[in-house]
Amino acid sequence: MTEEQVIARTRHWLERAVIGLNLCPFAKAVHVRGQIRWVVSAATTTEALLQNLRAELQWLAQADPAAVDTTLLIHPHVLTDFLDFNDFLDDAEAAVAELGLEGVLQVASFHPDYRFAGTEAEDIANATNRSPYPTLHLLREASIERAVAAFPAPEAIYEANIATLRRLGPQGWARLMDDTDS
Repeated sequence: MTEEQVIARTRHWLERAVIGLNLCPFAKAVHVRGQIRWVVSAATTTEALLQNLRAELQWLAQADPAAVDTTLLIHPHVLTDFLDFNDFLDDAEAAVAELGLEGVLQVASFHPDYRFAGTEAEDIANATNRSPYPTLHLLREASIERAVAAFPAPEAIYEANIATLRRLGPQGWARLMDDTDS
């Protein structure tokens, strides 16, 4: 797939699932304002991805938040196995710390085979963090704090998401993610 196709498919997921199902009530505003940086990594090794991640963390930390509030670092060629991806998250957190960006930026994770601890692989609740490709979401801590402060019950988001996905079911999720109609 081309970089444009990877971004288009990821954007489809963001618009249909994340925003469409309101899985993240904070995503719509940055999307509508065009404040998302879409980056497709060509990395084929974890070392190369870690270099890309460090570069993107530094880039986002320096960027004007009014222009770019968040980055989606999509990496379709590396860490396609969820357990390897999950292990890499420790390296991602270490990179944030090494760059002195703790309290400034954080990394959220999305993967096609995302699985929460204690759940079965096919549990539809895992879809809250399932994206078309392995993706590292770089977020500004200040933006998260503002969004959470403005949201009446942020702790209820996770439970509402699970309820939404259980109502939707696996077939509904598959139809939602079908990008042949868009």
